[in-house]
Amino acid sequence: MKLNLLLFIVLLHGAAAAVVSPTKWQTLSGNAPAVIARGGFSGLFPESSQFAYQFAQSTSLKNVVLYCDLQLTKDGAGICHSDLRLDNSTTIAAVFPKGRTTYSVNGRPVQGWFSIDFTSDQLYNNVTLIQSIFSRPSVFDGNLPVSMVEDVAGLHPYQLWVNVQYSTFFKEHDLDAVDYIRSVSRETIIDCISSPEIGFLKSLSGLPGRHKTKLIFRFMEVDDVEPSTKKTYQALLNDLVTIKSFASGILVPKSYIWPVNKDQYLEAHTSLVTDAHGVGLEVYAYDFANDAPASYNYSYDPTVEYLQFISNSNFSVDGVLTDFPSTASEAVACLAHNENKPIPTEAGRPLIITHNGASGMFAGCTDVAYQRAVEDGADVLDCSIQMSKDGVAFCLDSADLMGDTTAAAAFMPRAAMVPEIQQNNGIFSFDLTWSEIQSLKPALTSPMSQSGLARNPAAKSEGKFMTLADFLQFAKKSTVSGILINIENAAYLASKKGLGAVDAVSTALRNASYDKQVYIQSDDTAVLSAFKKNSGYQRVLHVKETISDAPKPTVEEIKQFADAVNLPRSSIVAASGFFVSAFTNVVDQMHAANISVYVSVLRNEFLTIAFDYFSDPMVELATYVAGVGVDGVVTEFPATAAAYLKSPCSDLNANLPYSILPAEPGTLLSLASPDAAPPAEAPAPVLEVADVVDPPLPRVADLVGKAPVTSPTTQHPPSGQPANVTNAALCLLMAMLSFFALSGH
Repeated sequence: MKLNLLLFIVLLHGAAAAVVSPTKWQTLSGNAPAVIARGGFSGLFPESSQFAYQFAQSTSLKNVVLYCDLQLTKDGAGICHSDLRLDNSTTIAAVFPKGRTTYSVNGRPVQGWFSIDFTSDQLYNNVTLIQSIFSRPSVFDGNLPVSMVEDVAGLHPYQLWVNVQYSTFFKEHDLDAVDYIRSVSRETIIDCISSPEIGFLKSLSGLPGRHKTKLIFRFMEVDDVEPSTKKTYQALLNDLVTIKSFASGILVPKSYIWPVNKDQYLEAHTSLVTDAHGVGLEVYAYDFANDAPASYNYSYDPTVEYLQFISNSNFSVDGVLTDFPSTASEAVACLAHNENKPIPTEAGRPLIITHNGASGMFAGCTDVAYQRAVEDGADVLDCSIQMSKDGVAFCLDSADLMGDTTAAAAFMPRAAMVPEIQQNNGIFSFDLTWSEIQSLKPALTSPMSQSGLARNPAAKSEGKFMTLADFLQFAKKSTVSGILINIENAAYLASKKGLGAVDAVSTALRNASYDKQVYIQSDDTAVLSAFKKNSGYQRVLHVKETISDAPKPTVEEIKQFADAVNLPRSSIVAASGFFVSAFTNVVDQMHAANISVYVSVLRNEFLTIAFDYFSDPMVELATYVAGVGVDGVVTEFPATAAAYLKSPCSDLNANLPYSILPAEPGTLLSLASPDAAPPAEAPAPVLEVADVVDPPLPRVADLVGKAPVTSPTTQHPPSGQPANVTNAALCLLMAMLSFFALSGH
C-alpha cells in the first residue's frame, strides 16, 4: 500500500521533462549538466531506499540519473548503500547484535557491520533502512528494505550510475566486483560506472550489453592513496592525459573546483574543469547537499552554489552528484543564465520587501544592508523606527540595542527592565542619546547561531546606522519602488518618554518630499489611524501572533485601519513536527475584503523551513507565492526572492518542461507510518475583533516642563471630560464679562 501511495504522489507531482535551453552550455558536450541523485532523494528519505529513488524521479528533471553505491553481500549479490559499514543507516545492529566485526580497509582498521558477512536474503528480509543524518526526517525509518541493484534498474531510470568504492576490499574477501558488474550488465543497462580504483576500471574493458557504458574515475581527498598505483590523488590530478586513456570522465569533490578557505569563504576557482575538458574528460562534482552549508558566499541558498559550478562565465561541470536532486534541477532548468535578467514588472507580481535590509548578509538596518538589498533586487526597503533619548528617529529592528549592536560592552550599567516592551532586561535606544548610539558598532546576528549557522562573520560589524532622514534620502535616490516604515511602542514612547514617534515619521516624510510608495506598518491600529489622512500611504497591520482563522467581522474591522496585513508564515501555512500540514484560509479571507497579505519572515537557513520544502528556500517561496498567492514576501535574503521571480519556472501557467512547484500540505508526511508521525499540534487561536482594536495614542508627555505636544491621533479629546471642562470655563468667562458690562451701566 505504501508503494502504491508513493506512485500516486509521483503522478500527482508530475515528472518533469528534460531541460531544453537555448543557451549553449560550457560543458564538454554542450548539453545541460546532468543531475545525479546520490542514493535517490537521500536528503529526505533513507539513502538508497525505493522511496528515495522514486521521489528523485518524481521531483527532478526527467533525465535525472539514479546513483547506486555498490556493496556486495556474502552470496555475491549487489545492494545499494554508500557506507561500507551498514550500522549507521540500517537497523542491522538491532537485528544481528552479534554481527559486529573489524576489517582492514585500505590499510586501516574499521569496525562495524559489513555486507560481506550477510546473505542478500538476510539483509533484504530482516534489515530496514534509517536516516543517517540527524537533521533529516526520521519518520520514514524502519519501513523500507535495502535496495538491490536490480530494484533500482527496475524503476527504469533515464540513466543508472553504479559507483564501486571498495573493489579491492571485496576481492580480499573472495568477492569480485568486476565479475558482478559483467554479470549484471548482461541484463541491465548501466550507463556510468565510477570507482576510485584505477585497476578496477581498467578491468572493465569490453563490458557486455547493448549500451556504451561510461567509465568515470573518482577522486578522493588529495592526500589519500589510490590502491592500484600507490599514488596520491593529488599526484594523479596532475596526469589527466593518463586518466583519459581508461576513463571518459572524472568525479571529484567540489572543493577541487571551488576551494573554500578555513573561514568558509570561497577562494578562486581552479583550472581543473578547463584542463579536463581540454583533454576530453567530462567533470562531475560531488558533495552537494542543501543541509550542509559550504560557504558563506552562498548565503544559505543552495541554488547559488549549483550556479557557481554550472553557470559562471568560465566553465560548467558536466554534472552534479547531490542528495537533493530537485534543487539541482531548479538550478539547471530554471535559474542558470538568468542572473542578469530583470525581474518581471507585470501587475500583480508579489513585492520583495526587506526585513532590516539584506540582513542575511550584513547587520540589519545599516547602510550596507540597504545598499545590498537594492543591488539584490528588493522592491521595498523597510525601516523599523527607534527613538534616541534626544528625539532622533533612526532605523533598527528593536528598541533593545543589545541584540543588534555592541551596546552590552559599553552601556551595561544602563540596562533596564521595561515590561511594556519585553520581559527581559535591555539597553534601550530611548535611554541613550544619538551621539551615544553612534559610538556603537552594528552586530550581524543570526536566528540560527546556536545551531552553528552563523551569517557572514567577515562582515559582522560592517556598516553604519542610519537616521530616518538619511534612510529616506537613500531610498529616494535608489531604484526601489517604495519604503515600509514600521512603528512600534508609540504609546509607551509618548506617555513615558515624551517621544513622538508618529510625529517624527510624519515630519521626516514631509521634509524629505519622498515621492515613491510609502507603507506605514504597525501592530497598533491607533498608529495606523494617525496616517489615515495621508491617502497615498498604504497602511499595513502587523499581526505578530500565529492565527488559524480571521472571521469576517475581524477582517471588516481591519479594513477600517489597514490596506494590508503582515502575517507570520505559520498563520498561512500550518506545520506539525516540521512538516507542512495545511494551508489556512486567512489569505483568502483577507483577499475577499481587498486586503493585501504579506508573509514574514523568510530566511534561507535550512533549519528554518519545513521538510516539505526540501531544505530549499525556492520551494518555500513557490509555496507562498504560487501556492497560496501572497502579495509580498518579507525576507532577509532578497536576492533569493529576486532569483525566484526572475525565473520562468515561477510561473506555473507557462507550460514549461520544469517548474518550481509549491509544497502540497500533508503529502510528504502521509508517506510515513501513522505511529511515526509527530503528534498533532493544538490549533492556533482565531483572530478576534478585540485582538485588533487598540486604544487611542496618548499625548506626548512634557517631561521637561514644556507644553504637551499633541500627536495626530489626539487632536480631539479622547473623551467628553476635557471638552466639558473647556465649556464650563468659557461660560464662566462670559458670565464675568456680562457682570462687568452691567456694572458699567
